[in-house]
Amino acid sequence: MKYRARLAGSATAVTAIVSISSVVLTSCSTETTSHDNAAPSSSSIATPNPALAQWHGDKPTIVLVHGAWADAAGWTPVIADLQKAGFPVKAPPNPLRGLDSDAAYLSTVLHQINGPIILVGHSYGGAVITNAAAGDPQIKALVYIAAFAPDQGDSLASLNSSTQGKEIPAVPATPSSYPQDGGGMGTELTIDPSKYPDVFLDNELPPAQQQALAVEQRPLSLAAATGVSGVPAWKTLPSWYLVADQDHAISPSLERYMATRAGAHTVDVDGPHLIMQTNPDAVVNLIEQAAVSTCQ
Repeated sequence: MKYRARLAGSATAVTAIVSISSVVLTSCSTETTSHDNAAPSSSSIATPNPALAQWHGDKPTIVLVHGAWADAAGWTPVIADLQKAGFPVKAPPNPLRGLDSDAAYLSTVLHQINGPIILVGHSYGGAVITNAAAGDPQIKALVYIAAFAPDQGDSLASLNSSTQGKEIPAVPATPSSYPQDGGGMGTELTIDPSKYPDVFLDNELPPAQQQALAVEQRPLSLAAATGVSGVPAWKTLPSWYLVADQDHAISPSLERYMATRAGAHTVDVDGPHLIMQTNPDAVVNLIEQAAVSTCQ
């Protein structure tokens, strides 16, 4: 069974509202052409880039941004392979509290890195990198992994209520309250742990590992789901996109639509939403392709 997240501002509204499911210039490419009408390249598999073996000089830092109902540890298999290939890697925590504030936090992380950056986002993390990368000369490429790639004025809610987004049902998310900075209460959502293996992993990992990921998940605030995106960085930066064909959290059709709109180099991979856990090689290969194309 497939699911799609529907968010609301309170327990009674959750079922009624629309759905949802981050200085130094170098020799890296500084491509800034618009991608508004670009046609993305596409392939059915992600293959290793042989140019990586002939890399000369320092490699760019790979910054991995997790999405909702996950944490940075979800990138562990990808981190291990990237480090083995000689890439410096950072996987900062994503606060999951609001699109503007999350992007601002990621920007502070990026500004502390010297040299070129390949910025990678999964799920909601894609919306964060879309906003955090705008106008930052260090960012050489964006890589979306089963991620939201919003245009200006989009929110996660509006994208998931689109024709493509409606192709899958709602994620079984439970609302709860949390205290906000400055006073007042906010609403956050957590996926039912018993449904997490199906929604995020399509039951592809050992049961004990799936349940561990379910209890480690971090909730997403309603403000993050309904926050409106600014001018997208993919309009001026080259982008790559991995579509997870068995995604039960974001419609694969919506993923393809966003990838096409961004003019992204696109691969389709037969895997679930948390594809960096089940298919880390495909994720690493796509990141390496982005790095080779823009920084070598």
